[in-house]
Amino acid sequence: MRIAARVLVGSATLLLAVGCGSDTVESDPPATATVAPFVPPQGADVLIADLHWETSGPPSIGQPENVTQRPGYDNQPHFVTDGSGFWYTAIDEHDGQADIWRYDLAARMVTRVTSSNPESEYSATPLPDGAGISTIRVEADSTQRLWRFSPDGRNGSVLLPNVAPVGYHAWVDETTVVMFVLGSPATLQRGDTRTGRVVVLAEDIGRSIQKIPGSFDVSYVQRHEGGGSTIMRLQGDGSAAVPIIEGVEGGDFHAWAPDGTLLMAHESIVYAWSNGSADGWEAIADFSALHLVLSRLAVSPDGSQIAMVAELRGIPIA
Repeated sequence: MRIAARVLVGSATLLLAVGCGSDTVESDPPATATVAPFVPPQGADVLIADLHWETSGPPSIGQPENVTQRPGYDNQPHFVTDGSGFWYTAIDEHDGQADIWRYDLAARMVTRVTSSNPESEYSATPLPDGAGISTIRVEADSTQRLWRFSPDGRNGSVLLPNVAPVGYHAWVDETTVVMFVLGSPATLQRGDTRTGRVVVLAEDIGRSIQKIPGSFDVSYVQRHEGGGSTIMRLQGDGSAAVPIIEGVEGGDFHAWAPDGTLLMAHESIVYAWSNGSADGWEAIADFSALHLVLSRLAVSPDGSQIAMVAELRGIPIA
């Protein structure tokens, strides 16, 4: 695997953002154009940065902005369909309650979507029919199943009652969903929400399942017994999965840009691979100077922005 540094980000400054201390929180716009210092994560935070594309090759990543910046867990970003914001999971640091929130990029505002104590919701994903979101709900008895909600977080209903514990998911079409189901080992399962029929497709998979842009296909990470992993393409027509590329060593989560560029993060570095390229992974950003450890990634529908979940390494959090 060839890894060649392309754009290395040594330090960054950015505008202050918002937290989620109430149902709707808005930050005041800066009084001047002065750029404020980078706000380090306080636990797991969601950072937003611009993706800069050249005429060919992978993108570079601009300066990141911490848009959640509060103590506790802010994770699992997924851009809304029109790219105006993203959903994410926030856990209340006092009672451990997990709910879905939405961050609006233009208004710089966060709004609570679900509020269903004692149940918790994770991994908000747009429903293919545009009618709302699907989430993983941890129910009052700790059962984890796939649910759907209207856009305002109401009218919740379970989609596949007999499948649990579900950890992650991605939609193939309006009635077909692919799920990471916890177990020893974890399995990849395809479910039909019309019939309730579920088929096990693979075992010992990673946590990252992603819809491949411009197709009905889904990608997932197949782990290997001797170490390492392969990113696989599960074809929407039901045919056998095929390998795409070996995963970045130590990487866990991946994301797709609209043009078919594949992104992965490990430690402080973001890597990219252009679909069809024989050159392997290329490092496009290094945030080690900011002491960041990256995990989940999400790319906006138009490919102009990337959301990165980050935590601090080696620096005590006040």
